[in-house]
Amino acid sequence: MRDEELDRILSDEPGVVPSSGFTVAVMEAVRREAATPPPIPFPWKRALPGLAAWLVVLVVAVFSSHSGAALETAGVPFWPRFLSAATAALATAGRFGVGWVALALLLSLVSVTLSMRLTGWRS
Repeated sequence: MRDEELDRILSDEPGVVPSSGFTVAVMEAVRREAATPPPIPFPWKRALPGLAAWLVVLVVAVFSSHSGAALETAGVPFWPRFLSAATAALATAGRFGVGWVALALLLSLVSVTLSMRLTGWRS
């Protein structure tokens, strides 16, 4: 097949023309999308004090949950008391299966973060 024959075959095909309302519908959708306000971002600055308070309550709960002699002994430095209370709290949490819940939350966070990075999603 020569170039002239190929040009003749391709030039005989009719041009593609959109339907009568297609252009108007597309432009209306574009205008509607442009007029939509951006999504409201999460107020992290307002949530941080609450998260800090939650952390303080968690630390207090760890100390108050352990009523052993290690916390009641006077003159014992802070870190040994803290480690003793944390060990007791972890042992109690282990009996209730908190480790599995933490693992599930961690896997959920990793999968969401990975999928957001792979898709290039930006907030």
